[in-house]
Amino acid sequence: MRKVIASVYVTLDGVMENPAWSAPYFNDEAGAFARAQLFAAEALLLGRVTYQGFAQAWPSMTDGDGFADRMNAMPKYVATTTLDTPEWNATFLTGDVPAAVADLKRQDGGDLLVYGSGDLVNTLLEHDLLDELRLWTHPVVEGTGKRLFTEVSPKKTLRLVGTTTFATGAQVLAYAPAAR
Repeated sequence: MRKVIASVYVTLDGVMENPAWSAPYFNDEAGAFARAQLFAAEALLLGRVTYQGFAQAWPSMTDGDGFADRMNAMPKYVATTTLDTPEWNATFLTGDVPAAVADLKRQDGGDLLVYGSGDLVNTLLEHDLLDELRLWTHPVVEGTGKRLFTEVSPKKTLRLVGTTTFATGAQVLAYAPAAR
């Protein structure tokens, strides 16, 4: 059974939107962590907004360690109700997204990696489809912007399963559902 792992950049006050604020905290350590995370997954699972931003930026990117090639070559599953022409190795999940993700989890294969995609992450939490939540916590208070968790986020109890601290002060806090 495949796992769904979400990797989300957040500020100390929970802002996830437009994470330009994360740039000063990204170093070689964070790059190695991000690379290992991407290469451990078989496919990406994205919300529409994240997919559209990535699909616009990534196809023109190159690098020396194969990260961009991996991003561009991986299959992408995209939760959307508005898009109708898949590009960039995408398959659209329309209709009942939780059922579609549950079906993907039951299939043979490697893990599904979610980047950003706050609404999707909340939906996955609500339906007990998220196996791990990796919060890339940055020592920044943004004050305004879209937050990962809001008053409509489902109440869930999680347990800490790992921490990684980078020399820049950013941390990856990994959580799994407490009930598992």
